[in-house]
Amino acid sequence: MIDLLVHVRDHVTLSLAALAVALAIGVPAGVAIASAPRLRDVSLAAIYVARVVPSLAVLAIMLPLVGIGFAPSLAALTLLAIPPIALGTELGLAGVPEAVREAARGLGMSEREVRRRIDWPLAMPVVFGGVRTAAVEVVASATLAAFIGGGGLGEYIVNGIEANDRTETLEGAVAVGILALATQALLTLAERRLSAFR
Repeated sequence: MIDLLVHVRDHVTLSLAALAVALAIGVPAGVAIASAPRLRDVSLAAIYVARVVPSLAVLAIMLPLVGIGFAPSLAALTLLAIPPIALGTELGLAGVPEAVREAARGLGMSEREVRRRIDWPLAMPVVFGGVRTAAVEVVASATLAAFIGGGGLGEYIVNGIEANDRTETLEGAVAVGILALATQALLTLAERRLSAFR
């Protein structure tokens, strides 16, 4: 039981770290894309391409660049999490009706106030949806980090496969599934709470 908790801790730590870095990069990237219509098509095309790259392929690419362990796992998972966050941010901000912005400007709001009091509140459900998608993907994909020494619940699956131990493999798979569902549920609840306060 203690061993399982240690692996859950490592899995959650890696996932949270990757999500935090992805948020720091993805949200500003989404804002930049939404603010630059001329670059929108090219930028979105690049994001969509990045979205379809398999998780294991990203890990394999990072392996010769930064070696094995926590760092390459963090880098790979961050790269996987950035596209849905950037995409959600861009879609959310771009989806705010221009008529609403014009009305706010007509009331005397500055551009900064329009962004803070109009754009972000209206865009937040879509932005949060991107974050939720990224979080669930990271939790699920962090399982693959075990293949390059990243630790976490994936070690149960890797060790189970190597030892032909179906019980251990199933234990890891079920634990990851529960963790992913819990992440989805918690972020959905948080989104509803935020919506209630708007």
